[in-house]
Amino acid sequence: MTISRKIENYISRSSWIRKMFEEGARLKEQYGAGKVFDFSLGNPNVAPPEKFNVVLQEIVANSVPGDHGYMANTGYPQVRRKVAEYLSAEQRATVTRDHVIMTCGAAGALNITLKAILDPGDEVLSPSPYFVEYGFYADNHGGVFKTVPTRDDFTLDLAAVSNAVNERTKAVIINSPNNPTGQIYDRESLSALGRLLKEKGEAFGRTIYLLSDEPYRKIVYDNACVPDVFGCYDDSIIATSYSKDISLPGERIGFAAVNPKAVHREALLAGMALANRILGFVNAPALMQRVVGELQGVTVDIAEYARKRTLLCDGLKRAGYEFILPKGAFYLFPRSPLEDEVEFVNLLKEELILAVPGAGFGCPGYFRIAFCVEDNTIINALPGFKRVMEKIKNP
Repeated sequence: MTISRKIENYISRSSWIRKMFEEGARLKEQYGAGKVFDFSLGNPNVAPPEKFNVVLQEIVANSVPGDHGYMANTGYPQVRRKVAEYLSAEQRATVTRDHVIMTCGAAGALNITLKAILDPGDEVLSPSPYFVEYGFYADNHGGVFKTVPTRDDFTLDLAAVSNAVNERTKAVIINSPNNPTGQIYDRESLSALGRLLKEKGEAFGRTIYLLSDEPYRKIVYDNACVPDVFGCYDDSIIATSYSKDISLPGERIGFAAVNPKAVHREALLAGMALANRILGFVNAPALMQRVVGELQGVTVDIAEYARKRTLLCDGLKRAGYEFILPKGAFYLFPRSPLEDEVEFVNLLKEELILAVPGAGFGCPGYFRIAFCVEDNTIINALPGFKRVMEKIKNP
């Protein structure tokens, strides 16, 4: 045995997303990139806004000694202040720089939060379908990850959450707009969830945190609104990044923000700041901190994703696929025409179409399509989607 048993086990059940992405790379090498239609990875293909390039060049041109050195583990004060000012309006709360920690993406934000709040054996709940890495993040810090079902339209099932919360529950992670469904949890359900967690916390004599993972917050369609989680529950924490809304996934820049009304906010923030260092992040990337500080409220052209959504959904609907129109993010989560969605995804692969089985998100019977791809990828894949459906209906 050359590696730990735990990691060996992780490898055996590692992310379906990465498996399909790697399969796509193999097929592209075999058949040519233009003949493979890869919808496996949520890798934004819309270019960053032009302002990003302008700000980046200005900051690099005006660099001075010390610009690339260490800073406080929480990040640059002036950047945190700008983030807090924007959050105050977005969350309708008085957020200061002291409530914000700059992080290595949303993953860094979630990990420092879980490190700060979990004791061994504490449970972390998440509605299913969910982003697969949540289970690994909880386990990183001694937590036990558990899921609760959602309703047929992927909205929150509060009765299921209530039944799942117990004396070991320490946090609930929500992701809205959701990966993989694109569903947005409305204010009524989030406020009800907040009341539920408060009541359960008082009954069990512990604080139960609500972690809101929000990298897709600004990618919404049809004038949809993502509620402010700070207004729905006091003991809430936001984890987010600029990976999706500014198309910077490779730069690993994001932040965590603690609700100013959180009961133990000072201890929580101190623990998260320490966790940023001891987990090896140390601090968020210096250059990208300075860049995103000047880009608060700026996004890519969301209309591009809206157009791709229409292109894909119209084509799949004509071919007979069933799905709920996503309200946000850049994913579609159709029902599999076969009971075994892995078998169905393999049929798609015969058409050189790469999608991800729903089991990878804790929701068998569905499959995920990431439509953050070139238009021609969608257009040229639609005949293959249609052929697979026809093959299933007329074997």
